[in-house]
Amino acid sequence: QVQLVESGGGLVQAGASLRLSCAASGGTFSTNTMGWFRQAPGKEREFVATINWNGGGTYYADSVKGRFTISRDNAKTTVYLQMNSLKPEDTAAYYCAARRSRYTSRTYGDYDYWGQGTQVTVSS
Repeated sequence: QVQLVESGGGLVQAGASLRLSCAASGGTFSTNTMGWFRQAPGKEREFVATINWNGGGTYYADSVKGRFTISRDNAKTTVYLQMNSLKPEDTAAYYCAARRSRYTSRTYGDYDYWGQGTQVTVSS
C-alpha cells in the first residue's frame, strides 16, 4: 500500500509561484509513475502532469505547459510540481497520484493511489 501526502499549497496572487511536494511511503516508489491532477469546484478532476519512473519522460496538460514542471527525487521518494506564472484559473485542489507502472498516463483511472490533496488559490 502506498501513502501519498501533498504539501505546499496556499493562497497567492496571479503571476506568483508555488512548489507542491508529494511524499510517498510504502510500495516501490522508484518503479511507479507519478502524476498530478487537479479539481476545481464543480468540475471534474483533470490531468496536470505526469512523470515516468526514472524522470526521463514527462507530459503536461496544454493549459500548464511552459509554466509547470514536474520532477521527482527517488532517493527522497518525493515528487514535485513547480508552478510558475500562476493564473486564477489554476485555482483548484491538487492531487498527487501513483501508478504501479513504469509508463506514464494522463488518465485518472490508470492511477492506483491518491493523496488527500492540497488547495491552491490564485487571486487576480
